[in-house]
Amino acid sequence: MSRGILSAPGTGFHALTFDNLALRSLPVEPGDGTEEEARTPRQVPGACFSRVRPTPLLNPTVVALSRSALSLLGLQVGEEDEEATEYFSGNRLLPGSEPAAHCYCGHQFGNFAGQLGDGAAMYLGEVVNATGKRWEIQLKGAGLTPYSRQADGRKVLRSSIREFLCSEAMSHLGIPSTRAGSCVTADSTVIRDIYYDGNPKKEKCTVVSRIAPTFLRFGSFEIFKPTDEFTGRKGPSVDRNDIRIQMLDYVIRTFYPDIQEKHAGNNTEKNAAFFREITKRTARLVAEWQCVGFCHGVLNTDNMSIVGLTIDYGPFGFIDRYDPEYICNGSDNMGRYAYNKQPEICKWNLGKLAEALIPELPLSISQSILDDEYDAEFQNHYMEKMRKKLGLVRLKLDDDSHLVSDLLETMNITGKNIRLLM
Repeated sequence: MSRGILSAPGTGFHALTFDNLALRSLPVEPGDGTEEEARTPRQVPGACFSRVRPTPLLNPTVVALSRSALSLLGLQVGEEDEEATEYFSGNRLLPGSEPAAHCYCGHQFGNFAGQLGDGAAMYLGEVVNATGKRWEIQLKGAGLTPYSRQADGRKVLRSSIREFLCSEAMSHLGIPSTRAGSCVTADSTVIRDIYYDGNPKKEKCTVVSRIAPTFLRFGSFEIFKPTDEFTGRKGPSVDRNDIRIQMLDYVIRTFYPDIQEKHAGNNTEKNAAFFREITKRTARLVAEWQCVGFCHGVLNTDNMSIVGLTIDYGPFGFIDRYDPEYICNGSDNMGRYAYNKQPEICKWNLGKLAEALIPELPLSISQSILDDEYDAEFQNHYMEKMRKKLGLVRLKLDDDSHLVSDLLETMNITGKNIRLLM
């Protein structure tokens, strides 16, 4: 990549170099985001993004910044920096940014929900830092988009602090994760029923800036899904295989360049190699979760990263007293996303991604990859991590897995804290 389009190291906002490749590579709905209908909930066929504008906040204030996360962009700013407050609240647009909301679908609690999309998050653009690394910036909680449905496009302080802290904690634990650069609150308020007890209260609007190579997800490929036989819903871009090809090529070319280079002459082999890699990344990711007692809480296909990151921190939780059936999501009445169900649910979600890639990758090939690779990759990575936790580093034995399972069973019976293993 040419040094001429790179951001200088350790700079301020105006030195950031945006190169918004996603908007050049994928179809964008007509409009510049300033029209009134840009905030009107609607179906968006034939597009992966809709241009939007953040809704300004009243008297924004920086709650916290992650210098570690912001350094990925080449930014060095402090909590008292007025520009940081304005830019990270969405009250001002970063020079070179192009706010947009992403259109995606998803299977929620096992059922196809149709069009979902960025109902509260906004893509700002992609910064290329001094090393040539590309980072997408999002604002979460910045206001209405075409995908807000009946919601208001806002997030509140308590949930935003949770996302900010957990994003950074997971990253520093060595677990692949989106990052959080800032948390900005304001005097603007929204009404929320905090305890779901019929007593709604005003809460402060809060915006988190999120950073990742991309926020595309499994559900990004489900916008092409025909009418679901169980829910009767369909994606907004049914029969647009041209866009599916476009998106798949963009993902592989941009985020899996080694696969692109190795299989450039054979699309089926290239797509199979991509699916094999995301299968392995996802298996390793959930193994990492299991080893630290992390429970995501809402593992819908729209919350699964296409590059294998922990994404979308909502009703997550960490186990204290070891309980394999731990449920952190109060609305998960059936325990679908319980801690011990996470490995099989992530595999199920990969199966839905496989379906979404048809016809560019025949299901017979993707299903074979999933059957052959996922369980083995999960078990190998899980045992590698657990052996290190237990000091079993000099010799690997087949019985090690029984030792680990016996230990966890004992911890469950005796009520021991899983953090003893961290």
